Amino acid sequence: MRNLLILILVFAGIWWIRRAMARIGKKPSKSKNGQADAVAERVLECAHCGLNVPESEGVREHGRFYCSDAHRLAGPRE
Repeated sequence: MRNLLILILVFAGIWWIRRAMARIGKKPSKSKNGQADAVAERVLECAHCGLNVPESEGVREHGRFYCSDAHRLAGPRE
């Protein structure tokens, strides 16, 4: 009976270690809310004020990047 209990404990230990190793080896592909992680976005400097803004929130004109339409109209700083 004692040997059977030891054998069961050894198998349970091996199973637990293999499960722990599998969890460590996996990289989470989804965030907590179940959606895929967002792709990193470039952050650019405004040509007028120097503020760093995500590219999707800014405005481009003549090859320059601006944080808003007001700064686009004002033009680049000198």
